[in-house]
Amino acid sequence: MKRRIIFIAGSGTTRAPMAAAIMQKMTSDVEVLARGLVVQFPEPLNQKAEAVLISNGIDPDGYAAMQISDEDITEDTLMFTMEETQRAKVISELEKATEENTFVLSRYVGDELEILDPYGGPLQSYGLCYEVIRSSIEKLLLKLQAEDAE
Repeated sequence: MKRRIIFIAGSGTTRAPMAAAIMQKMTSDVEVLARGLVVQFPEPLNQKAEAVLISNGIDPDGYAAMQISDEDITEDTLMFTMEETQRAKVISELEKATEENTFVLSRYVGDELEILDPYGGPLQSYGLCYEVIRSSIEKLLLKLQAEDAE
């Protein structure tokens, strides 16, 4: 497996930290980070996202959003965004982000739909988002294990 995986989404307060927390719970083989594309200050985890994580047995443990930067990216980093527009922004704004290390999570694992932002929706929307991300992370881990076995 790759040593570092970074999940990236808009403000870094919902989808990216949910993905990172889910992956951290599923494996200890990689370093997992969550970052935002536009983070003005270290904002806490969205309260509904936090509630969904806690209800699924994951403690978000004082998370604060951080802006993605070139310093986050090592030569063995894979980055996953939630949407194609985010992927394009990461590649265009970061020197170390390339077509070979930056992907849309859902597409990378073979799903057609992007992972939609539940922001502003009811708690159930956050729960659905959690389930979609969890499914994608399970597929991601299987794909990475298969790639490492080759």
